[in-house]
Amino acid sequence: MTYDPASANPLRGNPLETRGDMQRALIDLFDPLLPYFSEGNARVRLDAAAGHFDRAAADLEGFARPLWGLAPFSGGGGHFAHWERYADGIANGTDPNHPEYWGTVNGRDQRMVELAALGFALALVPEKLWDPLSGRARENLLAYLLHARQYDYADNNWKFFRIFVDIALNRLGVEYDRSLTRAYLAELDGFYIADGWYRDGNVRRIDHYIPFAMHFYGLIYSRLVDDDHAKRYRERALAFAQDFRHWFGEDGATVPFGRSLTYRFACAGFWSALAFADFEALPWGEIKGLCMRHLRWWADKPMTHRDGVLSIGYGYPNLLMSENYNSAGSPYWAFKAFLPLAVAEDHPFWTSPEKPLTSSREPIAFRHPGMVMMPCKGDVVALSAGQENRQMRFGAEKYAKFAYSSRYAFSVESDERAFSGGAFDSMLAFSDDGIHYRVRETNEEAHLAGNVLFSRWCPWPDVVAETWLIPSSPWHVRVHRITTPRELQTIEGGFAIARRDFEADTLSAGQGAAYAIGAEDFSGIRDLGSTVSREGLVQKAPPNTNLIVAKTLVPHLRATIPPGETVLRCAVLAVRDTSALSADWSRPPAAPDGDELLALAKQGVTVSAMNVPGRMP
Repeated sequence: MTYDPASANPLRGNPLETRGDMQRALIDLFDPLLPYFSEGNARVRLDAAAGHFDRAAADLEGFARPLWGLAPFSGGGGHFAHWERYADGIANGTDPNHPEYWGTVNGRDQRMVELAALGFALALVPEKLWDPLSGRARENLLAYLLHARQYDYADNNWKFFRIFVDIALNRLGVEYDRSLTRAYLAELDGFYIADGWYRDGNVRRIDHYIPFAMHFYGLIYSRLVDDDHAKRYRERALAFAQDFRHWFGEDGATVPFGRSLTYRFACAGFWSALAFADFEALPWGEIKGLCMRHLRWWADKPMTHRDGVLSIGYGYPNLLMSENYNSAGSPYWAFKAFLPLAVAEDHPFWTSPEKPLTSSREPIAFRHPGMVMMPCKGDVVALSAGQENRQMRFGAEKYAKFAYSSRYAFSVESDERAFSGGAFDSMLAFSDDGIHYRVRETNEEAHLAGNVLFSRWCPWPDVVAETWLIPSSPWHVRVHRITTPRELQTIEGGFAIARRDFEADTLSAGQGAAYAIGAEDFSGIRDLGSTVSREGLVQKAPPNTNLIVAKTLVPHLRATIPPGETVLRCAVLAVRDTSALSADWSRPPAAPDGDELLALAKQGVTVSAMNVPGRMP
């Protein structure tokens, strides 16, 4: 017998269809944490991996994040056997004289993030966390919260964290400076773009933080507070739901894109928050289906350690793809998906039969995130241009690839000095020395003309690349016009698919094409008449680079381009169909007309992500 890593997944075998199934899933996911609570119950330390903040803040993270699921579970009548442990932990963690004190909060402190979960739980189930506290413990807790809220919070979704503390203080009858609440509500409105879309701060970044943070917190607010902001949050959620449903495939998988993907099924948090807020932004059967299918998608993934504790990673434990702010407790933001447990069993979220995904068969263009969502035989491919993240690790891979897939995810690179060995899925990489490389990190321009994305970007200050992305489901077409003063080596990659042991996969590479056939998938890239000759190659990508599977194959086209202007054209295909060689692969799309593409580059609308307030596009 060999160990099956997926067997440790607490969701394994759970049908995840009913309210009882979701309740069981929550407890099954929480119980592996119990051995890691400290003696005074204020800290939960899961392993030795660190975030950039101190250990006390990381331990608070492990303690607090499960409250996003535990509070609605208990508020909806579920029996949680360890509330006494949490009450003790709060009393000890906020006591400056206790050895498990969480530490004093300073400006833009990680503790601010975790106190939002505490504020939410205090507002929802005060009888579990407030009523059991002694007079002295209550004084310490209030002093801790009031001290924390006086500092400035980061200019993004963090501003909701103080608001959640304020909601708790209000429900507990505590006096506080309400002008600070009003100021942050106004600043959060400044991040709103239009049509339900936000930025996560005034940056070129529109990712999963919009559904699982900005809308998630806004919808909770709309249930707990009755004011004009609550009404606006619901109106925006209604508009956003019409678009966000297209990020999900028929099997429940969402398109992995951007940072913090270790939060995993928090990606269903938007649908869960609609249930919590009792807001039917789509028919309840569709909302339920989107939420529950996404949870089910995770049930067979080896996403935990052997003890059932959620790992840092996505489809499997993987520190390589993590952010600098991920500690071992970070993944438990996934518990945001359990908000529906707060609503009764007779709520229409639970009584409505699941409805299948309502999606268009045609590509759908979204100006604000700069994406064209392309349905692809049950999966979803997102063509992308206009976003960036230069502040965080692997920002280029997480935000600036040409395409992202619900089935094939994306890969991060493992060595910036290994040009010939990179994965480069859905990227065009350049090298002037055969060792180091440059890829698209940001855009000088990004336009959307119909369903075609155009971007202008510079891998070096003296090298200009213009890229067109054209949907042609199940294919997509890429055209690049490159102007360079010197010779450059190039590698362009298709999608990464799972690689089997014993060289069991079929690999084919030749002049102008490469493809791989795995156990279930086909992935290929085909040249469509570039101005230089390109050689195909199937890259056995470095392990642990892809988010969903640890070993992958990526088809490449490789060429050296001369000084001057070069045009590269290709079509890319990846499908869950091992017979694609005689079907889709034999019917590639035609190369687009060059003059038409040049005209499109001057047309269309600027991708909203480019237009950051106070910054020139």
